[in-house]
Parts: sequence; C-alpha cells; structure tokens
Amino acid sequence: MSYKDPIIHIDEQLCTGCRRCAAVCPVGAIIGEPGHPQTIDAHRCVVCGQCVQICTAYAADNESTTASRAVKLQERGQLPNVREPLFAAYSSGDIQKVKAVLADPKRFKVVQCAPAIRVSLAEEFGLPFGTLTPGKMAAALRRLKFDRIYDTNFAADVTIMEEGSELIGRVMSGERLPMFTSCCPAWVKYAETAAPELLEHLSSCKSPMQMAGALFKTYGAQLDGIAPSDIFSVAVMPCTCKKFECSREEMSVDGYREVDLVITTRELASLIKDQGIDFIHLPDEPFDSPLGKYSGAGSIFGATGGVMEAAIRTGYELITHEQIPNLQLDFVRGEEGIRTAEVQIGELELKVAVVAGLKYVDAVLAKVAEGTCPYHFIEVMACPEGCVSGGGQPKLLLETQRKMAYQARKSALYRHDSHQKVRKSHENPDIIKLYKDFLGEPLGHTSHHLLHTKFVDRSFKEEMS
Repeated sequence: MSYKDPIIHIDEQLCTGCRRCAAVCPVGAIIGEPGHPQTIDAHRCVVCGQCVQICTAYAADNESTTASRAVKLQERGQLPNVREPLFAAYSSGDIQKVKAVLADPKRFKVVQCAPAIRVSLAEEFGLPFGTLTPGKMAAALRRLKFDRIYDTNFAADVTIMEEGSELIGRVMSGERLPMFTSCCPAWVKYAETAAPELLEHLSSCKSPMQMAGALFKTYGAQLDGIAPSDIFSVAVMPCTCKKFECSREEMSVDGYREVDLVITTRELASLIKDQGIDFIHLPDEPFDSPLGKYSGAGSIFGATGGVMEAAIRTGYELITHEQIPNLQLDFVRGEEGIRTAEVQIGELELKVAVVAGLKYVDAVLAKVAEGTCPYHFIEVMACPEGCVSGGGQPKLLLETQRKMAYQARKSALYRHDSHQKVRKSHENPDIIKLYKDFLGEPLGHTSHHLLHTKFVDRSFKEEMS
C-alpha cells in the first residue's frame, strides 16, 4: 500500500446519505447531500476512521448474493469465512496479506500490539467491555504462527526516554515551544495539511509503533541472529491511520520498511476466528523478551492524557533527581475536549495541555501561530478518548455502548498500569539495557538515526499530484 492509496472508503451502493459520518468527521472531509451517497476528500481526510465507527448503513448476509458479497469482501480485504455485516463506511483490510506471510516458512514473522488492543480485543469474543487480556492475546498470536510476540508498550517506554529528553532540552533552551506530541498519525497528518508552518513545534520522535519497527529490524535482528531482510513486521493497532503511517516514505531504516503491515483490532479478531482459535479458553502467555517487556507508563499510552502522564513521571525524576510524589496524575486524565494544568517540577512550573479530539486543536494552533500559547507541552490525540476509541477498534452501533466501552477500556489500562511492578519508563530494566548495549543515550546518534523523523508539508503538494 502506498501512502497515497485511499484507506477509508464509502460504498456508494450501501450509503443512505444519513450524514452521521459527516457529523463526526473532525476535518470536514465527508462530501455529499443528505439522502445521497457520500464521498471522501482524500486530501483533507486524516484517516482517523471515526466515520467507520459510526456508520450504520449495512448489508446483512441475506441482503446480498453470494457472488456480490464475495466481490465486496475481496475489495475490502476481508475474510469470507468470518460472517459479519458489510457497512457502507469501511477501511481497507490487510488480513489476506498477513495470512500469506504467516504461511511462508522463509519469513521471520514479528508482531507488536498497541496498548489499547489488550483492553478491547475480548469484546469481539463476547466478553465484557474493558476485559484485560494481554496473556490471551499473546497466546493467540503464537497460535497464528508469529515467531516473536513483541509489544508496542516497550516502544512507548522508549518514546518517553526520547520525547522526555527532547522536551527537557526545549524547555531549558526556550526554543520551539510549545512542543506537541507526535504519537498520533492522524494529528500529524492534520498538522502537515492544515498548519505546516508550525511543524517545528512537533516532537521529532517517531510514534511507538515505528520506533518498535525500527528496533525489531536492528536490535532485535542482532539478538535473534536474523537478517533484517528476512523479517516481516506486523503491527496490530486500534487506529486506521496507522496503515497510512507505516507506508510513509520516510518510515524506513537502512533501506527496510520499519513496519510492513498494519492490521486493526477488528482484523486481528477476524484472523483469530478464521483460524478456529478458541480465544476465550486460551491460557495466559507472556510476550517475548526483551522487546515485549514494559512499564505501567507504557501501558497508559492508549488513553487520552496517557502520553502526558508517562512523560511527567519520567521528566520529573530526570530534572529533580527525586522520586515523583504521586504516580497517579489525575489532572491529565479525562475525556473529550481540552484539559490544562500546571505542574511544579523543582523550580520549573511546567504548563501542559491535553487535547482529546482533533476538532478542538484549531484554537490551540491559532494561539501558537500568534505567539500567545502559554503551554510548554501539548498532547494531541485525534480520536475523542484517545486510542481506546480508535477507528480500528471493535465496532459498536449505539452511542451509549461506545461511551460505556471507552470508559471501561480506559479504566482497564489504568488498572493494568497500577498492577505493574515498574511504573516509570526510565526504570524498565530492558529499556536500561537497550540504551546501555545498543542506543547509547537518548537523542544520541543511534537514537536519532532510528527513532526520530521529519514531517512533510502536505498543504498543496499532494493536492497537486
């Protein structure tokens, strides 16, 4: 998939023109008159997938012929053995490609899972909202024949080491403030399209998914004695825009794609069902070491405010050389909208903001452009409750269901964090070893080569091509 290939689609044969998708699109990318099929402005679209989540126009199994259904499944990249409705709004699927790779004995198959997957995957198998299943998820991935079961949470800890160090440097120098997080690819694409003049304010860090992919084909390859060219790297994400991110031209390391394919939570569930794996009765199994071990801080990246909280836990101790008084930072936790706080870190009064939902970010960007933004550090997540509400998560048709599910998933992530022995990224033993044996130091030469990136002005270039 090219980064220019459309990922979000609307089937004109199924679309009723209800415009519910337009109501939730944060960037006005849905075009059409009420009562008529809608289309998507691909340049404006940030691939967040919220239109996919809210769409209720569908064809059930008995409303389409076997032949026409097979054609649509092929177009969408879905599996014919998994019976489910065909909705008008959908994201391109990659399960068939993953199945082909898993059947290839010559490829060394590595997989990573985002924090939000472990608190949502179980819903696809009839378990309650927010059921926490990291062990069953790892077991299922082994039965799908992946050779290494790693975790994006590990790379979330790496992100905190890099992004936290970058923030400290900017605050101390007073340059390029405020600094925005760069974990959310839909937010990054929006910034590149709508405010390219402000791109210097984004952290140069790649997302945890891309950092993990870079490490799998370098550090991980060395540990396993595998040539990077033999590694096929799959990421399971709650986010449809991760498919766009992994295909960005700059997301490569030493000539190799960092992440070869992304599948969503829904796609992983379909793959598990297709292979006849009894998910509910699987035993709990661990992720593989060392790239599967994570701190509690890494696990809360999936909730709005989680990146901010993890960064403050580490930043406080790196600056003051003292233990942070309280690990549970309720002032950055919350729901959709904008939250602000002032954090006393030694002699520094750090001013922070958390933006949950892309529709709220324009007011902040306007202040940055005017030079009147008072914050040092701003977390932005495109989806309303962070990654737990991503466009690739289990589809829920009722608003009441979505609200219940989002709250339950966030609560499960925070509970998972509270039960970890290590709850700060810089205290993860495998992170310490990674820097000692391979990376050297945060923001060092190797880290910069593998873990940092540049952003692209998309304001007119893609529109003209």
